Amino acid sequence: MQQLLLMGAGHAHAFVLEAFAKQPEPSIAITVVSDSPLAAYSGSVPAWLAGECTLRKTQIDVEALCQRANAQLILSPANTINTQERYVVLANGERVNFDVASVNIGSTLTSPQQHGENLPKLLAMRPLSSLHQRWQALENDISHLPSGGAQRVVGVGGGAAGCETLMSVLAQLRKQRPDIDWQGHLLSASNALLPDAGRVPRWLMRRALSQAGITVHVEQRGEMLIEGGVTTQNGKRIDADIVLWATGAVGHPWLAGTDLPLDQHGFIRVDHSLKVSDQPNMFAAGDCAAFTPALPNAGVYAVRMGPHLADNLRRACYGEPLLPWQPPKRVLALIGTGDGRAIASRGGFGVSGKWVWQWKKRIDARFIARFNPPFKG
Repeated sequence: MQQLLLMGAGHAHAFVLEAFAKQPEPSIAITVVSDSPLAAYSGSVPAWLAGECTLRKTQIDVEALCQRANAQLILSPANTINTQERYVVLANGERVNFDVASVNIGSTLTSPQQHGENLPKLLAMRPLSSLHQRWQALENDISHLPSGGAQRVVGVGGGAAGCETLMSVLAQLRKQRPDIDWQGHLLSASNALLPDAGRVPRWLMRRALSQAGITVHVEQRGEMLIEGGVTTQNGKRIDADIVLWATGAVGHPWLAGTDLPLDQHGFIRVDHSLKVSDQPNMFAAGDCAAFTPALPNAGVYAVRMGPHLADNLRRACYGEPLLPWQPPKRVLALIGTGDGRAIASRGGFGVSGKWVWQWKKRIDARFIARFNPPFKG
């Protein structure tokens, strides 16, 4: 009996569980370790932040998926791996042995430095698994703000996630507290927004941010929270009451205490079969994996890796040759703008409109429904 261990309940592992549910292997015992029986789908998070859907409708039911795949689910994340003796130790102290293992635990963010008192409220956008708790705490703080006056919301990060998050959050705050003047600012370390996109999508994003009343500050890398604001790499101060932190993606700190090969950002190095470099029968996928050449941190790549990872895990369990995975040269990005519209971006192509947002919501809903039992309530 081969022991297959899946660490994390990310998008790629959802495909692995689906594959083993459809084609069971009696000689492979699957164990999943995760901090929650539900896993957020990153594509639906902006709609939830904007107040267009409930949190539950953004989540994959990992527990139900494990039942379909005849996999054991342990609700405690791994916090160390012994690659030589082939076991992990979980946060609850339990030890789990494995023959083949895969890591799909997403990423976290390098938190900003903090100096002084009366700092802005901070909302870090990663790790995704606990975002709902941080968002709920911020909403609670906002509900107690006095009526009138202005609040400056500063988003740090000029990529798709940073832009989308700021517009979604501002849209929700303006609905929740229309008695407050919500002012938006975006800091981008690059001289252009959406650095991985073409000219037309970047222009559309600039226009959307402008229509949302957001001032963009390019070539300004947010570094430190200070009293009443944020400082940048060149010492400039940006006044802020709330800071949304969506930059500086890094691997989870506990990985640094393992023998896994990590890149400079703490992500696990993998080869073109998604196998961990120089580690037999260990795999990694999604944001926690460092592919060569490097891939952008986007959920779409974890989704594309999923079916291939499932095939290679099955092969590894049987000692069969692994197959290489070829990442797509271009991917479609659908970026919500918080106003019932979205931008579609693929290479140099870009278009925006309400129909793009409806298209995105249908795609996201289909993705979640693919892995979930029929939703009740």
